[in-house]
Amino acid sequence: MGLRALSKSWLPVVGWAALISILSTDAFSSEHTSRFFLPLLHWIFRGASENTLEILHAIIRKSAHLTEYFLLGLLLYRALRGREQGWQLKWAIWAAAIAAGYGALDEFHQVFVPSRTASPWDALLDTVGACAAQVAMWRVWKRRAVVNRDS
Repeated sequence: MGLRALSKSWLPVVGWAALISILSTDAFSSEHTSRFFLPLLHWIFRGASENTLEILHAIIRKSAHLTEYFLLGLLLYRALRGREQGWQLKWAIWAAAIAAGYGALDEFHQVFVPSRTASPWDALLDTVGACAAQVAMWRVWKRRAVVNRDS
């Protein structure tokens, strides 16, 4: 695989991982995101209690973990696959493992950010997101194989 093909495969992974790292900084802590999300949620759910709004804010934040790492899992799968086509378990396992490792590293990074809290549960959510991406990829390729076989 040439340098151009390698960079085409891996640059999106590096860019997305960098974005995840930025989202792990103080600027995106719960304290800071609540300044945006709580008023928005209050506007959407006018009669909701503060407790309900806080729960919704937490759900949004935890959903972000799943989404970020779902996308990272897809990008990793694509990069590991390179120019090859189809779905292979080895690519899926590697993609999920790399994403899980990055999620753990990201949580470790948060130990050093005063406004953040490192959580093994968040690392687990990250891993679930990356694994869900692998299952989604498998389903897509399985469906394509059935359609191509029936054509």
